[in-house]
Amino acid sequence: MLRNTSHRHTPRTRSVRTRVTAAGALSAVAALLAVAVQAGPASADDPAVKASPAAAQKLGKVDPGALAAKLSPAQRAELIRDANATKADTAEDLGLGAKEKLVVRDVAKDRDGTVHTRYERTYDGLPVLGGDLVVDTAKSGKTESVTKAAKAQLKGVDTSADIKASAAEKQALGAAKAAGSKKTDADRAPRKVVWMAKGTPTLAYETVVGGLQHDGTPNELHVITDAATGKKLFQWQGVENGTGNTQYSGQVTVGSVQSGSTYNLTDSGRGNHKTYNLNRATSGTGTLFSGPDDIWGNGQPSNLETAGADAAYGAQLTWDYYKNVHGRSGIRGDGVGASSRVHYGNNYVNAFWQDSCFCMTYGDGSGNAKPLTSIDVAAHEMTHGVTAATGNMTYSGESGGLNEATSDIFAAAVEFNANNPQDKGDYLVGEKIDINGDGTPLRYMDKPSKDGASKDAWYSGIGNIDVHYSSGVANHFYYLLSEGSGKKEINGVQYDSPTSDGLPVTGIGRDKASLIWFKALTTKFTTTTNYAAARTGTLAVAGELYGTTSTEYKAVAHAWAAVNVGSRPGGEEPPGTSFENTTDVNIPDAGAAVTSSVNVTGRTGNAPSALKVGVDIVHTWRGDLKVDLLAPDGTVYPLKPASSSDSADNVKETYTVNASSEVANGTWKLRVQDVARQDTGYINSWKVTFP
Repeated sequence: MLRNTSHRHTPRTRSVRTRVTAAGALSAVAALLAVAVQAGPASADDPAVKASPAAAQKLGKVDPGALAAKLSPAQRAELIRDANATKADTAEDLGLGAKEKLVVRDVAKDRDGTVHTRYERTYDGLPVLGGDLVVDTAKSGKTESVTKAAKAQLKGVDTSADIKASAAEKQALGAAKAAGSKKTDADRAPRKVVWMAKGTPTLAYETVVGGLQHDGTPNELHVITDAATGKKLFQWQGVENGTGNTQYSGQVTVGSVQSGSTYNLTDSGRGNHKTYNLNRATSGTGTLFSGPDDIWGNGQPSNLETAGADAAYGAQLTWDYYKNVHGRSGIRGDGVGASSRVHYGNNYVNAFWQDSCFCMTYGDGSGNAKPLTSIDVAAHEMTHGVTAATGNMTYSGESGGLNEATSDIFAAAVEFNANNPQDKGDYLVGEKIDINGDGTPLRYMDKPSKDGASKDAWYSGIGNIDVHYSSGVANHFYYLLSEGSGKKEINGVQYDSPTSDGLPVTGIGRDKASLIWFKALTTKFTTTTNYAAARTGTLAVAGELYGTTSTEYKAVAHAWAAVNVGSRPGGEEPPGTSFENTTDVNIPDAGAAVTSSVNVTGRTGNAPSALKVGVDIVHTWRGDLKVDLLAPDGTVYPLKPASSSDSADNVKETYTVNASSEVANGTWKLRVQDVARQDTGYINSWKVTFP
């Protein structure tokens, strides 16, 4: 920390000594100055755009009232005070029970005066996990819409536990050890909560396990234990990981302060962001980088200041992007800077974000030769903080994939926005690391499966894989929405993006795609958002910004359909031969499963690996529905799980099924079951299409 002295603390812009020409340095500084001109999201008519075309966001004919207002920390604090003052009235208006209370967590505001207030809930004084909601209020004060993380009603929960907290702690420790945790201990004692992220509200314990994960990353494993049965209900990791390397960003400027004859890496212009040297430790804050001159590093990993300068530079680029493009002052919107810690551990090949310390941490890579401090990694890690302060998608299952993808999405956006001549923007993640030893990046957004593990499109079991791989669906969506499908070259990088249904997608530009994703993150996404809900949220935002008949709105639908989330707009169908049943079949409310059949004839051999299953179900709450495809031999192919977070009506989707092990001819069935009460509907039609 800065020592208190009699000297005046003077903000400084400090040079970073690296191996580039003076021309390269001037280009980097010019890019930063150009970014600083713009005060927020812009349309072609905004004065900032006319004054600085290079800094303009290409947003097209966007509704200016639907854009985010640029809030100062003081203005945001005032909105939060207002929300706190009226939260009891809001709870009453929403019809919440007598034991429920709202807790204000975040507030965003549009230029037309619409306020988006994000709340947590408590029940009889206990935190409710999965009970978060967003209330949209018009300038007039009228409630326009409410987005809930869970549909279930919060009532009748017995708050008396049948098992002891110690039993929950023992189970949590066992879960961590089973995952390879070292130095395992209960970082936080079990606390009583109401768990409703997966359906019926249940009294539970939440235990947070500390120590280290199997690879040396700090452990913050959250384990949810049923307080009546002792059964483990859920778990997720609180430390969110990423990777990268930036020893070749060129000569840049970073913020520092001077105290007497000493300088240190504190960026007073960006919330006093500080950069620390852990010097191979795996705990603690480390030592604030300081020195007698105003030069940091020499571009070589052997100089410990180099990684510190790279981390500080990446942090300032990310801060500037969120503030200048989206009007967000700092990660939490409160004007407070996070901190960065470099030189974590020994040969540690990773980087991570922790809410608990509000900090990013970077290892030095294999042989301590490649610090993981690239622009895209810094942006990735800081974006985990933005997500935690807004949508806060739980870091597990489909919501975890969306959380991880959000960091990749804005890592790309920040990198493009920075326009650093030594690290041009691209849709590759960790391209500077060479972690594979062959020059390939860690992840590809145009075709995620190129890394050998990530997924190009949604399928029913995608929530069961690692979030770094399930994130491929949203990464692919963002690329397609930005650039479109097919072959192209951008900043010297070749891309060739496929679609799951074989139909093309026309992109709308990265700036529009980023704006849509950011507004959905801050006003629509919740802890339980899955891919279906992400589609609903981004479509809603596209409608608010551009209108529901706009090219942009249709492009969002096309891009999601291209990754097998939802169907194509306008009746576009994949080519091939279809077999369809249009007879209505009623679906009993919370009853037995029903089926609808189609008889496939005239085909030879087996079904294809990309069998298309088009489903049209009319229902008042699709989250209640479990939908499966049954092959002629009875093999079950899950299409859609029931989910309390799937908060929309109807199921109009085209699913892709690998049915290559099945004989094509025979009777195929669609099986649908309503697993919860209150909502009703029927199968309108369905079909199978053979390419």
